[in-house]
Amino acid sequence: MCTFLTASGQIFLKIGSGNLSFSILKLLGNFPLITGFVLYALGAIILVIALKHGELSVLYPIIAMSFVWVSFLSIIFLNEIMSLWKWAGVITIVIGISLIGRGAS
Repeated sequence: MCTFLTASGQIFLKIGSGNLSFSILKLLGNFPLITGFVLYALGAIILVIALKHGELSVLYPIIAMSFVWVSFLSIIFLNEIMSLWKWAGVITIVIGISLIGRGAS
């Protein structure tokens, strides 16, 4: 859940950055940007709770799943194209996370 929230937050931050202005009123009215910050914060809170009960050496690599989520979400919401090398990277991340999870106690 943590990685999905932070990945969603990154998508909203990307969308909100298109309307970025350094005026306080415009920043407060930039709902995608604010939504991105809120989702990121919720993801961080969940991560802290998970860290309280789990092993850092296992949990932290799982954070790399946010790269996988961002890849899929950017295709859907930002119409980005995934090259063969990007897919290879995503597959490598998933395999690495699987190996780390399998080695967890």
